[in-house]
Amino acid sequence: MLLSKGQKKFIVFMVLLTFLLAAILSGCSAQNASTSAAAAERSGMESGRNEEGPGEVIRVAKQFGLVYAPLMVAEKKDFFGRYGLKVEWMTLGSGGAIREALASNELDAAFMGIPPFLIGWDKGLPAKICAGYVVSPTALVTYDPNIKSLKDFKPEHKIALPSPGSVQHILLAMALKKELGNPNALDDNLVALPHPDGAQAMIAKRDIVAHFTTPPYLFEELAQPGYHVVLDGFEAFGGDFNFNVGLVTQEYHDNNPKGYAAFVMGLYDAMNWVNEHKEEAAEILAPDFQLDKETMLKYLKAEGMNYTTAPYGLMGFADFMKEAGYISKVPEKLSDIAWENVLSEVGMREGKPSVMEQIQWSK
Repeated sequence: MLLSKGQKKFIVFMVLLTFLLAAILSGCSAQNASTSAAAAERSGMESGRNEEGPGEVIRVAKQFGLVYAPLMVAEKKDFFGRYGLKVEWMTLGSGGAIREALASNELDAAFMGIPPFLIGWDKGLPAKICAGYVVSPTALVTYDPNIKSLKDFKPEHKIALPSPGSVQHILLAMALKKELGNPNALDDNLVALPHPDGAQAMIAKRDIVAHFTTPPYLFEELAQPGYHVVLDGFEAFGGDFNFNVGLVTQEYHDNNPKGYAAFVMGLYDAMNWVNEHKEEAAEILAPDFQLDKETMLKYLKAEGMNYTTAPYGLMGFADFMKEAGYISKVPEKLSDIAWENVLSEVGMREGKPSVMEQIQWSK
């Protein structure tokens, strides 16, 4: 059938119109898809989560001191970023402050001493241990030559430590129980100060006469003429213990398995890097502690400093803390307070416990 010129023009017009509408609809679909993807991305960033991969953001708290060297290096070198994880850092002055931030859902992860964590666990804090974090020397230091043991402290002698329930506080209480029969004998002497403030007061010999602290503040105080150790933390505990533990909340652990794995792997990488690159670590960290590189390196290599994620003494404080009234119950098993990767690291042996198992309960 032959078509007239008018019919041919009409058909060409309709074909062109069809293509034009298809192009417009395709563009709208692409725009809608792009808009939806952008909205999903914004939603993920706002919530700190990405369902297709590791959490876009994990909110992490640390404290002051040389034990946090691996975290400081991880922040500067972005060890977590290689696993697709962005870390939002916060620095707080005590385990108690961190515990409150975790309880109010202001954090996803944190680092604090075992005792303040056990206090939180006893009160229902929805978090567990994801890693041991550093074995470090701790000590009660004084400049008063008349104070040689705990029994020499008088009511007017003020002792600085980070907070009630801190690892320093519990170590002091453990030693007081052994030496004086009363874990609360010096409670009225205690003053809560973050480590930097306590060190400044000690070196200035202002307001306090003793300070229970950690490196680098411990080393700086002992470098002063006449300053000496009254109580060693390892002796008070009866062996090695993690000065801190890494914690991750139940919500983040359960809802972000890839993010959790990324956080643990980044932590392992940072710890390993510090151990293998102490000179470079010293150069990176020296300005943060207002030290020269040589002094920083000496501190990183100091006796008793063990940069490790291995768990030490996770259960060792619990019995004493319950007996002394700091907590109302003790964990029945390690899985009550630790996530699965920690449990696999400790292991379990029928019959006589393995060395790693014994380390968790020893004190």
